[in-house]
Amino acid sequence: MIEVDADGPIRTVTMNRPDARNALTGDGLEALETAIGEAEEPVVYLHGRGPAFCAGADLTEVAALEGDRDRAAAFARLGQRVARTIEDSPAIVVAGIDGPARGGGLELALACDIRVGTPESTYGEPGVSFGLFGAWGGTVRLPRVMGQGDALEFALSGRSIDAEAALRTGLISRLEDDPRSVAEEITDNAADALAALKRRLRDDGEPASQERREADAFADLVAAHADDIDAVLE
Repeated sequence: MIEVDADGPIRTVTMNRPDARNALTGDGLEALETAIGEAEEPVVYLHGRGPAFCAGADLTEVAALEGDRDRAAAFARLGQRVARTIEDSPAIVVAGIDGPARGGGLELALACDIRVGTPESTYGEPGVSFGLFGAWGGTVRLPRVMGQGDALEFALSGRSIDAEAALRTGLISRLEDDPRSVAEEITDNAADALAALKRRLRDDGEPASQERREADAFADLVAAHADDIDAVLE
């Protein structure tokens, strides 16, 4: 269900259930958490096999919860934990979205640092049409990414949008025929600088403490890269 190729500076994580549009079961979520949580490479490239990125939660598994609130909440918390693992990873996580990203699949993409869509990619939160919504952190991240007005309209309508609309609203960062090329671009940069910059950009503390941590991170990098800085000046 989850495949990992850890050769070179990019760890490629593939959601591999093309017949189910890469929908994720509980086991699939745990495997995804492990695949990203164990990454030692500076960049992780997350994508789906076949014609979809990810359809979100496997509805067969959701139906098997049989309306049990405790089990449903545990399933939601598992998805939220995976999204936090993506967000908190020291690696730069790039989502390559080719085809539909729906519900929880879109929410996992929102947790990634960079979302790159192909012209064929589409995006939606269709759960409201049958009484659900994605609960893998989307209500937290979607307004941050799109702004509250666009997030409310997008989520409450249950409609799907195309790649151009996703780019305009900030759902995706880039539009490329080959999303992996963006992950490859990032590996041209220093791994420790990438990790430090991600931590600082993800820092949600109060501004004064953020600036102190930023200065400390800059000082660490200056000390580590003194020779590289000299080489730039030569």
